[in-house]
Amino acid sequence: MPDEMSDDLRDEYDFDYTKAKPNRFATSHGSLKSGGRVFYLEPEVASRFASSEEVNRLLKALLEAMPPPSATATESQKI
Repeated sequence: MPDEMSDDLRDEYDFDYTKAKPNRFATSHGSLKSGGRVFYLEPEVASRFASSEEVNRLLKALLEAMPPPSATATESQKI
């Protein structure tokens, strides 16, 4: 029985990290590069929008219509 601490991967599966390349799909979304966030919409909400641009346009319009947050509300929402 092999030692529990030994590597149980076969040699043919040994990953050469020097040949690794960045995941081209992981950074393909421009806003993620500039500090954006990903939010998941429920299916019934997502079905109303054709693109993330439409969602952002609506959210920006809502933000303009809302009163500015108070200083205490902003402080309590910090993580």
